[in-house]
Amino acid sequence: MPAATSATAVTVGAAPLLPHDVVAVARRDARVALDPDALERVAASRALIEALADDPHPHYGVSTGFGALATTFIAPDRRRQLQASLIRSHAAGTGAEVEREVVRALALLRLQTLATGRTGVRPVVVETYAAMLDAGITPIVREYGSLGCSGDLAPLSHVALAAMGEGPVRVGGVEMAASDALAAASIAPLVLEEKEGLALVNGTDGMLGMLLLALDDLSVLLDTADVAAAMSIESQLGTDAVFAADLMALRPHLGQAASAANLRALLGDSPIVASHKGPEDGRVQDAYSLRCAPQVHGAARDTAAHAGLIAERELAAAIDNPVVTVDGRVQSNGNFHGAPVGYVLDFLAIAVADVASISERRTDRALDPARSHGLAPFLAHEPGVDSGLMIAQYAAAGIVSELKRLAVPASVDSIPSSAMQEDHVSMGWAAGRKLRRAIDGLARVLAIEVLTASRALDLRAPLLPGRATGAVRDLVRSVAGGPGPDRFVSPEIEAVAELVRSGAIADAAAPALAKGHAR
Repeated sequence: MPAATSATAVTVGAAPLLPHDVVAVARRDARVALDPDALERVAASRALIEALADDPHPHYGVSTGFGALATTFIAPDRRRQLQASLIRSHAAGTGAEVEREVVRALALLRLQTLATGRTGVRPVVVETYAAMLDAGITPIVREYGSLGCSGDLAPLSHVALAAMGEGPVRVGGVEMAASDALAAASIAPLVLEEKEGLALVNGTDGMLGMLLLALDDLSVLLDTADVAAAMSIESQLGTDAVFAADLMALRPHLGQAASAANLRALLGDSPIVASHKGPEDGRVQDAYSLRCAPQVHGAARDTAAHAGLIAERELAAAIDNPVVTVDGRVQSNGNFHGAPVGYVLDFLAIAVADVASISERRTDRALDPARSHGLAPFLAHEPGVDSGLMIAQYAAAGIVSELKRLAVPASVDSIPSSAMQEDHVSMGWAAGRKLRRAIDGLARVLAIEVLTASRALDLRAPLLPGRATGAVRDLVRSVAGGPGPDRFVSPEIEAVAELVRSGAIADAAAPALAKGHAR
């Protein structure tokens, strides 16, 4: 979603970050403040690592190689080279650039783990990551490279590489060398010491960042889905009786109750709905795509709530391998495995696909004169000469088909790596990448439904829509024309999609949504 610059500072190290903290830094360029006590913890754990560096016995990541090379002892005079080589070799991403907000989220989340004092880095490493975020230095991270186990290795390595003053970055959208960007911001490039390279790349930060951003998007899109459904139900002469609170209480799912309350509030004052209430309305019940909107939208809400719980737990984690424990041990572990996050990323992709699917079905009903209860075919001005919104529905159908493919879980796959040392991986990064594409698709499908329902509401004149749905229709009219002869449709779809993504559609209906949630 679009975001404005924010001067509000997010404190790192005092307590686990909250989801909105991550979103604020990633999307609104909130500044980062380091908790002084956290820096003291970081210094204390660093002292333990430096003691181990002098130990003649090997310690993984401190005086050994990595992965399948963990049994190779590295002499003290080669350890800086070891850490730098780790970052350079692991910065092996390929493909398109990852979005700025994702890179900022993963850098912030790695910073949070560094600030726990459980990774053994020096305070200067923590300070450098915070300074890069505040300076708006965004390392260029590539689409492919993470298997979601041993952390998001390649994406995090690209960030670490930039902190070393190597590789490309963007500042204000302009690509430049990391060395130049650091120099312009008066940030000294890091020279990594024992354990530090490893600490910078072992984490689920990329997939967790994408999860948090997705949940932020869905908080808007699921409200928008309720608005779109209400507009479709209203314009297709559907009933709101099926959303009654006592009926919802017979199946006490929280998400279903919330969406039904929204629909009651959105439709409760509608003259169109009132025009066909009572015994004179001979229809027994509406089609599933109208009648079951709260059941589908509500299931998606509950799925998002579960994913949010997992995200909050992951935000409280300190993920590294090996990790410096509270009692001072340096212990290998498997906490970098991305399964918990990967599963819910895939789960959300299923929910997103289904919400888009039911939305597209409501759009299709509005365009079919056999099912739209008196509306013109395809809502065309002069059917035959004009095609109306026929192909807009094609676009929605094409997106929904793509979303079904994107709903196939990534986390069921695993390809062994590192000479079979890393023989089961999560593919959580891939799950996050496809969820981002799915959310973009959902926003567009909802936009097409809102555009279609707005025209259908206009065609019900002289009957008027309810206050909230009418406000949304009026907002749509500020970027897209009403009924009339055929015109270039694509710009109108794009404009309404931007209203959906920005939250403007949900905001226009906000009084009714707030009333619905209060019930």
